[in-house]
Amino acid sequence: MKLRLFKTRNFADAASKAWICDSELREAFGELLKGQADNLGGGVWKKRLKENRRRSIVLAKGRHYWVYQSLFDKQRQSNISPKELDRLRALANVYEDLSEAQVQYLLDTREFVELHHDQKI
Repeated sequence: MKLRLFKTRNFADAASKAWICDSELREAFGELLKGQADNLGGGVWKKRLKENRRRSIVLAKGRHYWVYQSLFDKQRQSNISPKELDRLRALANVYEDLSEAQVQYLLDTREFVELHHDQKI
């Protein structure tokens, strides 16, 4: 089964401002699948980007849908708070319950942008 990778609208805006392109996100996703990311539990991963200066938060839906959710600058924020982690885990659970039609709606309304890649399970 082919994995699907998305970025949220807010993540896309932040990545654009940080000069992080889709090819870097696809490469980082491949590394994440190889275990080169921090699994924070509950469907939440932290992955380093942009020569280790930025951190991305990636959420997974049943390990078939993956969503770049948030981006933060390492120098401004060393890590996410326990409260923020709880919020992200809850959001990962929401994503897990999304139907194909709901995912398509998020794409149609541009809340999600799909990143095409070659990763399969």
